[in-house]
Amino acid sequence: MAENYFDDTGYRPKRQRYTITNQHYYNFDCFNSVVDMEIQEFGDRFNEINTDLLPNKLAFNTYDSFSKFDASKLMRLCEFYPYDFNNGDKIVLASQLGLYIDSVRKDERFANLKGIANLARVMAETRKHIYFHLVYRLLKLTLVLPIATATVERCFSAMKIIKTNLRNRIGEDFLNACVICSVEKEALLSVTNEAVIDRFQMMKSRRGQL
Repeated sequence: MAENYFDDTGYRPKRQRYTITNQHYYNFDCFNSVVDMEIQEFGDRFNEINTDLLPNKLAFNTYDSFSKFDASKLMRLCEFYPYDFNNGDKIVLASQLGLYIDSVRKDERFANLKGIANLARVMAETRKHIYFHLVYRLLKLTLVLPIATATVERCFSAMKIIKTNLRNRIGEDFLNACVICSVEKEALLSVTNEAVIDRFQMMKSRRGQL
């Protein structure tokens, strides 16, 4: 790697003013370029809102007797769901969080839980989801967050493929149908050709049967 760098033809590039080594070329021209592309991709995928959601989500962590619990972070988390928590709900939620953490820490059934999915399950089994209904609502929203984010990403990726420059006049209904077919490929595997034909035939009267 300490040898001088030459291009594929075996000659040093004409515009290259100084002689560089192979290590310098691969570090700065190749490696750093790839790292910059990855950083830009992470920045586009994990924006400021997403990076703020993840630390707040950890406040529900059950590890070490809910050692990561932080009521302020959970209150910050509910701010991202204005349609699910109004101002009155936020006041009640603040009081419920204090009672909730005392209750689950004293209950042996909540000891040694692995993951917030098991936390939601045990809360339903112990009927604490009724007593702390707003905490349980926030917990459910936290559980579906990764799935909702991944689904949205898949839909946008499918839209970039489907709606091209040649299809810039595609209608909303047809676009929605194409996106569903592209995103939910596994679900469509269970749909038979006969079912599609019957559905198409029933849409309106036709001159001939398919």
